[in-house]
Amino acid sequence: MITLLSAPSNLGLRPPEPGSVPGSAKAPEAFREAGLFRRFTDQGASDGGIVLAGRYVDDDATRPAGRVRNEAAFVDHSLRLASRIGEVLDEGRAPLVIGGDCGILVGAGIAVKRRGGAGLVHIDGHTDFRHPGNSDECASVAGEALAAAVGEHWPAIADIGGLAPYFSATRTAHIGHRDDDEEQEEVRGLLARVTPAADVLARGADAVAAETAASAGGRYWLQLDVDVLDPSVMPAVDSPDPGGLDAAELTALLRALAPQAIGASITVFDPDLDPDGRYAQLLTEVLGDGLRELGSGARD
Repeated sequence: MITLLSAPSNLGLRPPEPGSVPGSAKAPEAFREAGLFRRFTDQGASDGGIVLAGRYVDDDATRPAGRVRNEAAFVDHSLRLASRIGEVLDEGRAPLVIGGDCGILVGAGIAVKRRGGAGLVHIDGHTDFRHPGNSDECASVAGEALAAAVGEHWPAIADIGGLAPYFSATRTAHIGHRDDDEEQEEVRGLLARVTPAADVLARGADAVAAETAASAGGRYWLQLDVDVLDPSVMPAVDSPDPGGLDAAELTALLRALAPQAIGASITVFDPDLDPDGRYAQLLTEVLGDGLRELGSGARD
């Protein structure tokens, strides 16, 4: 069965404007208002509560070189989130973590690695593979989360507790980037499978899901950044890019991948960009349908 966990962290994002605060931390409560939590609990899921993040600070003017935004608060939240995810896994349940920004993948990775490891299926409109080896702009873990998850970042982020890599690159598969993604060639040379959004559109969700699940070893954590959707469908994200999936395609992809996942995390929806709640309602339909069998077929 599923246990819902709220992880309202925005610590890994750059501020929308100097001195401002990203809105993604409001996502869990926006989903609650839209009925997502009730939809899962009505089907037998439990509500595991919330793991609060520390205060977001725009530290661009004071942050030393070689550190990411809100680094101390980010590490603290990752460790506390890992503990809660781990408790759920130890109960034999599937954690469904509602974020928050993509940096919550680090907490999930720590929890999974502490328990012997698993594969990773990373669904995202971007590869999220900026890291110190390919960019001088490293600062926001939300755009660097996949790199951190497979050990390609500063140790303070990628090797918390001496656990790097949280996921082996040879059991990590990515789906959903656009054709102009700057890191796609590097990712193709490192990960087990890399599938752009255009391939999902051309070949269909079921075919891509079958290949992806096999590449991740048949037992994996499922990370979804909702900016994999096309901006015509989902503009309420911080970095919308054309060429993404529609709601039906994403639902089919999740439906095919969810049973073999040991848990999942949902990230980067920004309620500040959804003033009337229509996009939270759309995502509630996609997630409620696509993830209802989360963990039902995962094997040790």
